[in-house]
Amino acid sequence: MNTWNYYFNILSNTKPIDDFDCYLKLNQKKNSSPSFFSIEDKISVQPESKIIFTKKTTNTYVSSPLSNTQLIKTEAKRLGFDYCGISKAAFLEEEAPRLENWLKENRHGKMHYMENYFDKRLDPRLLVDGAKSVISLLLNYYPSDEQHDKSAPKISKYAYGKDYHEVIKTKLRALHEFIFEKIGEVGGRAFVDSAPVMDKAWAKKSGLGWIGKNANLITPKNGSFFFIAELIVDIELEYDGAIKDYCGTCTRCIDACPTEAITEPHKVDGSKCISYFTIELKDAIPQTMKGKFQNWAFGCDVCQDVCPWNRFSTPHNEPSFAPNRALLDMSKNEWEEITLNVFQKVFKNSAVKRTKYEGLVRNLKFLKQNV
Repeated sequence: MNTWNYYFNILSNTKPIDDFDCYLKLNQKKNSSPSFFSIEDKISVQPESKIIFTKKTTNTYVSSPLSNTQLIKTEAKRLGFDYCGISKAAFLEEEAPRLENWLKENRHGKMHYMENYFDKRLDPRLLVDGAKSVISLLLNYYPSDEQHDKSAPKISKYAYGKDYHEVIKTKLRALHEFIFEKIGEVGGRAFVDSAPVMDKAWAKKSGLGWIGKNANLITPKNGSFFFIAELIVDIELEYDGAIKDYCGTCTRCIDACPTEAITEPHKVDGSKCISYFTIELKDAIPQTMKGKFQNWAFGCDVCQDVCPWNRFSTPHNEPSFAPNRALLDMSKNEWEEITLNVFQKVFKNSAVKRTKYEGLVRNLKFLKQNV
């Protein structure tokens, strides 16, 4: 009979860390315990406020990397992920000089967090002890409907529904639990766009697509409207290989970028991107961008909308990403006159909350003043 351990770090009055790795916050209500533990679970208190949960299972280990890989990919599909690829956890030699030069050239603008954890961004083994495999997963967010008033300020399609961080975290947690149940005591961490992981590079190495000239991952069957997530684990699996770059001589994304942020194929100056100005930048939007935003109030989809490969995009099947009807129905006037109360109602569970009400109002005023 096998046993496996979950480790919970008690963090008083704080939120769980974004990548919700094996350290999760315990619900500290009296007599409470995570729902996936049964009455047979043994609980023992350890030093430094760490609680170890030991759960008994009756599952036998599957030792074959190929069999384990098949199990993981099948479960990923069942959980709703559209694609799953796996690559060996190792140092990203090809990406290292590119990242170093990108930072030296200050292409990250005021996103100073990009300067942190340089080594960890390039080597997942520094993030997860004993890491051997990077499981890359894609989840489609292409909507079946868009904003109805074509003159209204626009937001990126990925923000139409519920915040993807929460949706994908739930799926990754379920996948990690499945691995514990079916394979054994597998250590690992899950990541959703909130830690020093080069998700596009790993998705490329896992054979899920190639990096387009707009620096987005493009899948050959369904284009690029996908969220990317990772589960880095300490077991060996069957690894996939990278696929060919099919951008060819096309330069539509480069030609269409309103702010000329794509300085050359595969290289984006983040400090010039509309998404940077409308989401990441906390200061006033520079007047040098006057008249260049093409009515984008949150994010920008231009380089994806013009990509020929996105003619193969199909609407997602994730209920949580269903567009908020109130958002899609908002008129130009309603956007320009948005109040804090309306913002809180319409964007209650949306990724738009990241820019906060004040940030969105700043963006809307900039658009109105610079038509």
